[in-house]
Amino acid sequence: MGLNTTMPRGLRPYFERELARAATLLEEGDLSRSWRHLERAHVLGQAFPLEHTRAHWRMLRFGLRIKDRREILGQLPRLAVGGVKSFVGTIPTGNTGGANISALRPLPIPEDLRELLVAHGAPVH
Repeated sequence: MGLNTTMPRGLRPYFERELARAATLLEEGDLSRSWRHLERAHVLGQAFPLEHTRAHWRMLRFGLRIKDRREILGQLPRLAVGGVKSFVGTIPTGNTGGANISALRPLPIPEDLRELLVAHGAPVH
């Protein structure tokens, strides 16, 4: 664990692709697949303060869009502390970021995302 500030340049396009796919699917009304891409973006970005915060911001917007009170309320504290936890390297690796799971619970990282993180020198514990 250590101080994390910037997402590796080579990892950024994968993070952005997950966010873009989530937005497209949300516009198409495919809520479950949209959410899945937000979770994947969260896993890719959670070690980096700005990207971690962006993932939670998008999750909050998703909750607002579908009027899911539990998700909205669950994202507010995550927005407040997620970026700080990333900065100091105390994130629960693999956590998907939604209110449906404890913000402190580490989860297995999907193999394709693990490979991306490792290939780009991102922290994987």
